[in-house]
Amino acid sequence: MSNMMKYIKIDDESRVPKYQQIIDSIIHNISEENLTMGQKIPSINMFSEEFYLSRDTVEKAYSILKDRNIINAIRGKGYYINRTKLISKTNILFLVNKLSSYKMRTYNAFINSIGPNTHTDLVIYHCDESLFLNLLDKNKAAYDYYVIMPHFKKEDLSHTSFTDNVIKAIKKLPQEKLVILDNYKPVMDSNHIEIFQDFENDIYNALKEGVSKIKQYKKIMLVYPEKAIYPYPRRILHGFRKFCVEFKLDFEILDEVFDNIIIKKNDLFITIEESDLVNLVKQAKEDELELGKDIGIISYNDTPLKDLLGITVISTDFDVMGRTTADMILNNKKGRVRVPFNLIERESH
Repeated sequence: MSNMMKYIKIDDESRVPKYQQIIDSIIHNISEENLTMGQKIPSINMFSEEFYLSRDTVEKAYSILKDRNIINAIRGKGYYINRTKLISKTNILFLVNKLSSYKMRTYNAFINSIGPNTHTDLVIYHCDESLFLNLLDKNKAAYDYYVIMPHFKKEDLSHTSFTDNVIKAIKKLPQEKLVILDNYKPVMDSNHIEIFQDFENDIYNALKEGVSKIKQYKKIMLVYPEKAIYPYPRRILHGFRKFCVEFKLDFEILDEVFDNIIIKKNDLFITIEESDLVNLVKQAKEDELELGKDIGIISYNDTPLKDLLGITVISTDFDVMGRTTADMILNNKKGRVRVPFNLIERESH
């Protein structure tokens, strides 16, 4: 441990807080292999005495290093280096509301673009406000950036983008470290990053792109699950209604594609959940209805499988969302970016 002390540098003249200097110094010396896995490091008291620092300062540094899994504490024995293949100085917490193919496309595009000099922890909070708040509280000082996809479910299983408690928790984070992804909150200040979908206007504008073909159908059904484990923004409903009313289209909103649903020729269905898309395609086949000729289907959010099956989609560009997030972090940009959302026409409508 005495050898370790010679590697630690604390600059009294630096504007960098002392606790951060401790963290940076330990991280640097692990990367330089001056400190190795399993090596014991000084106690909090020993460290504070050696460098004339308050015990609270050292304790804060050690706590953050523990949260990052760089050191660990063994009861009755002390603190030890936990790993030598060190995470880089840029550590990112990526909080996603659910694990889906399109969420993972965003995440993978982000990881491929952010580069090797960062470490990202992906955590799923399942639209659960309590779990989200606990995760944020537990990790509030452990990361350099917090990438958050804010989608929550209320007690009645409907969707909300933010709650009062969520806003309070997010505002406690250093705003320059905050990235709001996939959603936005107009009342938040601008000293952070927002890469978002505009759910109401996105569906309205995408359907408007294909209005000439859509108008050929007699009735349009949006299958929007009112109550779901992972609820969807009601702004999707608002944008759909706005489109149908403006173009004087006969429409209906369904909660799900029920077994033996009645499908008529010249019906157009817009589905959100994968299960509804599968049930609809299955029922159409049983009724010997040809997609794109007898009935139409448009699905929300693109996937490789939908591309393979020739399903028309209205979808945000998840790759752009991930790449843009990485670019703004790497280049220390702030501000709001709306992700492209388009109609991709295939054979199903």
